[in-house]
Amino acid sequence: MCGSLDAALTAASQGEAIRSRKDAGTVVEAADALHRAQEFMSGMNGPPESEDEQHRLTSTLHALDHASRLAETAGEEAELGRVNNEPDDVRAAQLCEEAMRIAASVAAQVATPPAVRAAAVRQREGQGLPDAEAAFDATAASIKEALPRLEHCAKTLAELQRTYRSTTLSAVANGTLTAGDAISRADTMRRLEALARHAWRAAAYLIGRGAAETGTKIGSNPEVA
Repeated sequence: MCGSLDAALTAASQGEAIRSRKDAGTVVEAADALHRAQEFMSGMNGPPESEDEQHRLTSTLHALDHASRLAETAGEEAELGRVNNEPDDVRAAQLCEEAMRIAASVAAQVATPPAVRAAAVRQREGQGLPDAEAAFDATAASIKEALPRLEHCAKTLAELQRTYRSTTLSAVANGTLTAGDAISRADTMRRLEALARHAWRAAAYLIGRGAAETGTKIGSNPEVA
């Protein structure tokens, strides 16, 4: 889903409307997978056997919650809106695009078990292919480098949104924008910020670093955790 949003935002930079899915099934499939994951987690009985398992369970539940909110935001409508040529609009789309690309990279790495990863690298080395490890990670930054970048995108978007809404709605008073256009632009900014924020929080919890970031507030948004 993040990969689909990344592609949609890239297309938006060329003046197209931001579509929240490449096809009708992307968000639906993601939402269904998340729902099944929630059902699986709900079926677990008994407390975790160790503190580490308890931490992993809590982190997984947080990640699942943020991923579900991400899917809800992406699936609100077929289109998020249109990126205007104003600097703040363009910047917001670029930040969200980068966030989706990084989140997809983190998800791909998390979904690949270490044993599978090692086997793939050994296979490439056995075939005499150069830079086997680099080739395997050609499209994904390391998680260690990716998470701070993802956090930066989310926080910068949050800061941008704080002033964007009031500035945009104020433009109605001086006749620069119609009420409909102003509301549409503010809503697009809201959704871009929400996508980046939930992608960051889901990724952080997936790799067990969510709790360390919980105390860092983004504006006054209570959903940061």
